[in-house]
Amino acid sequence: MRRIIIMVLRNILFVPWWFFQLVWYSRRNDQHTEEQRFALLRKIVVNANKGGRVKIQSDGQEQLPSRNGFIFYPNHQGMFDILAMAESSKRPFSIVMKKEVKDVIAVKQVRKMLNAKAMDREDIRQSMKVILEVAQEVSEGRNYVIFPEGTRSKKGNRLLDFKGGSFKAATKAKCPIVPVALVNSFIPFDSHSIRPVTVQVHYLPPIYYEEYQGMKTTEIAALVKERIEQKIAAVTGAE
Repeated sequence: MRRIIIMVLRNILFVPWWFFQLVWYSRRNDQHTEEQRFALLRKIVVNANKGGRVKIQSDGQEQLPSRNGFIFYPNHQGMFDILAMAESSKRPFSIVMKKEVKDVIAVKQVRKMLNAKAMDREDIRQSMKVILEVAQEVSEGRNYVIFPEGTRSKKGNRLLDFKGGSFKAATKAKCPIVPVALVNSFIPFDSHSIRPVTVQVHYLPPIYYEEYQGMKTTEIAALVKERIEQKIAAVTGAE
């Protein structure tokens, strides 16, 4: 909470204008392109992170699929994860989020602006509807972020089990899966410190449909988790 306050205070002159833009871009009949909407989000996030004394260090973007229509699968460390990815990614994306946060102020406007999906994890029918919608949109060239742990780990750089169901959208779209390793993304919002911090975002080599088409979703989940864990271990020195 302290870091959010300092993010706002250090950008206080721009916050009203940015919020107005979010509302304007999130209108039902808005005509801005997806690239323009994502560019606005990225501009706001870059300034917010700078004001909050958070540096984003990223690599691997050159390995991303040459064409849009893929899904990022990052480990989930906390509320800051999307801010880290929004600053580091040059490719626009939307998000699958849990329904509990969909109407939080600012989150609501971002959700509408990015045409993001809110999933009710307790409602199997609604969850499947979201999966099918995401698969269709990815097939048409949109990119999405899905957190396969389903909830943040609360264990720092240690991962929870990845849920096989979160990969159904990828298998239905037959799209590239991009594992993303987030390191220290839990620190900015989950610690009480406002000291400078560096968050790492590592975009790992894509897993194309030809590689996973014969696998069960649980096997895909285990594969993606293993690759992320290996990357985190390599950059942190953890076993």
